[in-house]
Amino acid sequence: MEQTAENKGGSLVLRDALSVSGAFEGSEDIAGARDLARTFLTDVQALHGLPVSGRAMGTVQLVVSELVTNARKYAPGTCLLTLEISGGAVEVTVWDSNPTPPAVLAPDPTRIGQHGLEIVMAVCQSFAVHREPMGKRITTAIVLADDPGGDVAGRRL
Repeated sequence: MEQTAENKGGSLVLRDALSVSGAFEGSEDIAGARDLARTFLTDVQALHGLPVSGRAMGTVQLVVSELVTNARKYAPGTCLLTLEISGGAVEVTVWDSNPTPPAVLAPDPTRIGQHGLEIVMAVCQSFAVHREPMGKRITTAIVLADDPGGDVAGRRL
């Protein structure tokens, strides 16, 4: 957890930002990225009292696994993962050194493989790709708590 400053109406207000980051280099680190996400969300719930549904826990690990796997597969060098709590959701951001945006293929039930981003886009509240001076950054958001009525919160159909 880090403290950040925000300017509100001319006065400086300190707020705690719940976030964690990690750098990953090898394919064995994909499991480490999932572990980082699981530990972070467990701490968010246990230490800070924010609700994290079982669905959110699993979805975040799936998204982290997919995005870090793609970064490791298609970009040389280190990839960076950041998880940050914002507005009742966890933002998952992965940076890698390849500036080429990922190819998001249309759904095709006959295609074998390459469904990862299709799945990520279906389970996340938002999905954005930003080119950086070096590489690209992909950011998604997953709602932490399910709707009390039983609907999955934040799901895009």
